[in-house]
Amino acid sequence: MFEEGFGFNQTLDRGQDHEYREQVEIELLLEGMFRVYGFDFRDYAFPSLRRRIWHQVYKEQLGSISALQGRLLYDREAAERLVETLSIPVTEMFRDPTVFKAIREKVLPAIRELPAIRIWHAGCSTGEEVYSMAILLEEEGLLDRSRLYATDMNLASLKQAREGLSSLEKMKQYTTNYLQAGGKRSFSEYYKVTQEGKVEFDPRLRRYMLFSDHHLATDKSFNEFHVILCRNVMIYFNDVLRDRVHQLIYDSLAQDGILVLGSKESIHYTAVRSRYEEVDAQERIYRKVR
Repeated sequence: MFEEGFGFNQTLDRGQDHEYREQVEIELLLEGMFRVYGFDFRDYAFPSLRRRIWHQVYKEQLGSISALQGRLLYDREAAERLVETLSIPVTEMFRDPTVFKAIREKVLPAIRELPAIRIWHAGCSTGEEVYSMAILLEEEGLLDRSRLYATDMNLASLKQAREGLSSLEKMKQYTTNYLQAGGKRSFSEYYKVTQEGKVEFDPRLRRYMLFSDHHLATDKSFNEFHVILCRNVMIYFNDVLRDRVHQLIYDSLAQDGILVLGSKESIHYTAVRSRYEEVDAQERIYRKVR
C-alpha cells in the first residue's frame, strides 16, 4: 500500500494532470524527431512549440499529439511538414529597412577593404534577406568579392530561396522597403516577371550565394565569417539553446566581425556579451572585439 501523500494524482489536480501529460507528449514527440531524423527542437521555447504542434495535429486531421508522433516516426514527409510549421519561415525583402540602411552605412564601409568577404545568413528562410544583402553589396561595389552563405533547416524554404522566386503582389511593399533602406536604383532592375506571373530575382545575384541545410541547435561552425546575420531566430529558443547558438556564432566570427540580430534579440544576458561592442544599439548590430 502506498504511504499517505504518495502518488501522482494526490499531488496534481485534474487540470495540472492534463498539462503535465501534454508536456510529456510533446517531449516524447520532440525526442522521437531528434532520434529518428536529427531535427532538434527540444530546447525551443515551450509556449510557441505547443501552439504550433497543436496546429499541425489539426492540419494532419489527428486527435492528439501522441497520434502525430506515431505518424511522424514512420512518415518522413509528415516529419518535414512539422519542421516547416516549427521553423516559422517569416521574412521579406529589406525587412526592417533601417537595419539595412545601418548595414549600408556602418557595416559595409568597415569591410570594404577586405580582399574576400564572407557573410552568413543563419536561418535564411526563403532567402529574401540574402537577396537584399546581395543588392546592397552590388550597389556598394562589393558583390564581386563576396560570398553569401545562406542556411536553414527547412528544406522547402531552401528550395524556394535557391530558385529566387517571389510573388508579384509583394513587390510594392518590397520597393518601399528598398527605398527606405537607402536604395540607389530602381528596385525593378533586380527582378523580372515570369510568364507564370511570378517574380524572379536577377540570376547574377545568385552567383554569389551558397545555400545549405544547417540546424543551429545541433550543427557546428563551418567557416569564419566577416558578417553574420541571425535575425528573429533565437526568439524561439530557450535560454540554454540561445547561449549555445551565441557561442556558435561567436566562434564563427572573424576578429572584428559583425553580428546582426533581430529587433527583439540582444547579446545582453549571454555569456559572450563582454566580447562585443555596439555598432548600432538600436538596430542590434555588434562587433566582436575579443
